Amino acid sequence: MSNNHEIVVPTETHGHVHRDDVGARMGMWLFLFTELLLFGGMFLIYGVYRFQYSEEFHFAAMELNTGIGTLNTIVLLTSSLTVALSISALQKKNKFLSVVFLSLTIVFALAFMVNKFFEWSAKFSHGIYPGSEDLINKSNGEVVFFGLYYVMTGIHGLHIVIGVILLSFILVFLIRDKITPDNFVKLENAGLYWHLVDLIWIFLFPLFYLIQ
Repeated sequence: MSNNHEIVVPTETHGHVHRDDVGARMGMWLFLFTELLLFGGMFLIYGVYRFQYSEEFHFAAMELNTGIGTLNTIVLLTSSLTVALSISALQKKNKFLSVVFLSLTIVFALAFMVNKFFEWSAKFSHGIYPGSEDLINKSNGEVVFFGLYYVMTGIHGLHIVIGVILLSFILVFLIRDKITPDNFVKLENAGLYWHLVDLIWIFLFPLFYLIQ
């Protein structure tokens, strides 16, 4: 071990394997910063239109199901807890518990997407979707509200799907001992990504569901 930041692991097939955990963490933080810029721009656009169409946004938000939004918020907050517990368990060399908590995180993520599917399906069945005649007949402010709703929650949902795929690969690596108590930076970075996804939803939830 050369220092606390760079680790050299001897192997039989290669002279050594270079591992820069600090570099990997910094790379993830830079990626998360770009994600914050993306959603920050959308939040800014939302704020401008919210100021312009305050009453219309309030009226349009009444079409959303606050109960489903609240349930999804609880689900994601719980998933943030389980991914953190998975990292903590691995640090304490409890692989089994780490696998269990990471599996639960994936289950919660899938539950979020199932709830979102039913929510969107209900909106489509009522004719509230981009380009629909019912939506076109609404006021400009309502059209803007639902446009932002579908774009912002849709992009967030895409991040959830990517997170599920990422966490699934990490779970396989964990089971196969590719991730260990001495080498868990991949799990840690996946957890950081998942925390960001949850954090973004914490902002989306009140902006769309609670303004009514």
